[in-house]
Amino acid sequence: MTETPSPHVIDADTLSGGLKPIRQVILSLGSNLGDREANLQGAVDALRDTPDVVVVDVSPVYETVPVGAPDESGPFLNIVLLADTTVSVETLLDRAHAVEQAFGRERSVPGAPRTLDVDLITYGNKAIQTDELTVPHPRAHERAFVLAPWLDIEPEAVLPGVGRVDDLLAQVGTEGVKRVDDLVIELQ
Repeated sequence: MTETPSPHVIDADTLSGGLKPIRQVILSLGSNLGDREANLQGAVDALRDTPDVVVVDVSPVYETVPVGAPDESGPFLNIVLLADTTVSVETLLDRAHAVEQAFGRERSVPGAPRTLDVDLITYGNKAIQTDELTVPHPRAHERAFVLAPWLDIEPEAVLPGVGRVDDLLAQVGTEGVKRVDDLVIELQ
């Protein structure tokens, strides 16, 4: 993942005339409550409507067994988005949380079932550690529900500071992760 010019994002700051860095980002989305497919499609549409965020590609849909969740949790539908952006990581995180909230996400018990989960996996090749955010996502390398769909849209992907996504997925395995080709989340 590099920080290179993108045909999808305007990199000029309209107030100062200066250039803003364009970063490629990976977002992981999941839902295991309500109309899971509609939740994912709505989240993609909302993220697509975010100024200075251009969703470039969306992975196939995967149905996955919940990881670290209470016993009553049903299976997740998961996808990964590849986007280009000039917004700050804080702004992107705020937008991800706003989209979750718009779809009824309640933050209660960790791992509890949820209508929508939007995780920022990478932000260019930056390593970021704050009280609110760690990027790259600290557990992405051990989550097949992130790695498998990511590999579908970016076969040469590298998780910054960790390694190639295909190697990481081979280490983790794909048990409990199944591609569902009859469900399609679209870039409209």
